[in-house]
Amino acid sequence: MDSRPESGTLESVRDLIALDLPGGTEFVDALRDAWDAGDAVLPLDPRAPRSHSQRILAAMGCAAVRTPGGDRTALAGGRPVEDGDAVVVTTSGTTGEPKGAVHTHQSIEYSAFATSSAAGVIDAACWLACLPLSHVGGFSVVTRALVSGSGLIVQDRVDPEAIEQARRDGATHVSLVPTALARIDPTPWHTILLGGSAIPADRPPNSIATYGMTESFGGVVYDGLALSGVEMRIAHSGDGSTGGLDRNRSGPIELRSPTMLRCYRDGTDPFDAQGWFRTGDLGSIDPRTGLLTVHGRSDDLIISGGEKVWPGPVEDVLSSDPRVREVAIVGRPDPEWGQRVVAVVVPEDVSNPPRLDGLRWLVRERLPAASAPKELELVDSLPRTALGKIRRTLLTAEQAESRDDV
Repeated sequence: MDSRPESGTLESVRDLIALDLPGGTEFVDALRDAWDAGDAVLPLDPRAPRSHSQRILAAMGCAAVRTPGGDRTALAGGRPVEDGDAVVVTTSGTTGEPKGAVHTHQSIEYSAFATSSAAGVIDAACWLACLPLSHVGGFSVVTRALVSGSGLIVQDRVDPEAIEQARRDGATHVSLVPTALARIDPTPWHTILLGGSAIPADRPPNSIATYGMTESFGGVVYDGLALSGVEMRIAHSGDGSTGGLDRNRSGPIELRSPTMLRCYRDGTDPFDAQGWFRTGDLGSIDPRTGLLTVHGRSDDLIISGGEKVWPGPVEDVLSSDPRVREVAIVGRPDPEWGQRVVAVVVPEDVSNPPRLDGLRWLVRERLPAASAPKELELVDSLPRTALGKIRRTLLTAEQAESRDDV
């Protein structure tokens, strides 16, 4: 059934326009055109397989798609957006199924000024947007610059040489993921926002560790503290029906913020009766400092022999071994322990890989014994998202043919 108003009525139809464009001036111009017309946009990944893009277009109900050269193709099955809607950003969450977070101009504007203030934006500030624009980490850099009036340089990929050229061209602020940070000289930048995956402990002093998600329009917690107007709390573990605050223990992280999505594209309202959004992450808040510590996704937590094991701290320890290039800690089903801790490692040198006994000793020196891996699996690479997050769900299944119990 077509929900659009009949022709001749005074109510205007506001469409969702997909932007299938690489980063650059054309993307920004297409974004402005859509907003000037009262429409909302859905940024696509132009490098994604066509079948994936078609799936997103259909699931999100896009009315048209804009492609390079200014071409605009109408699509069947388009569903209108609400007045004030600005962008739909897709996220797979923990299910793998595409969901669209609907953000309004109001939430984007609040995010732009709150994050600019926290990032120490200066009069001559110029933002570099080099992360994928189909993700909120890249798209929010563009909107932050447009709303706040800062300078803006947009690139279509994370390239160390291009990032350095942008800095020479006047860029002062940038948002990066840790893998990109490791490939550049961070010293000349005024501020570097870091997010998307685990933040290194030895990050540069001009960087800010951010916490947020697509639903919050990116980072809303900077260096452990909530931005102005943003509230965070740790809810009681369990079904969360009371939404009770438990500041002294680890539990589900909940957010309440003017930057939050209005709803999902299918109309789902993800908030409780008091407006709190449960993030799916577990963490704790220091009662003395108010600093948030994020332990990881609730579904990443490993219970081995009744003991809780968080992947992040174990990965940090194992990364200090010079024979380890990359590592992911996952839990695999185990008849004795419930789950066994498995270290999936990309060795620095395949001819001299780390051994399980050495990695176990390293972990036991710094963490509780339950955190020591019981299995070592050597692989050529780790599956990651476009923003560098480890796709742990692809590693949890048994892979006997590549397992290396040494």
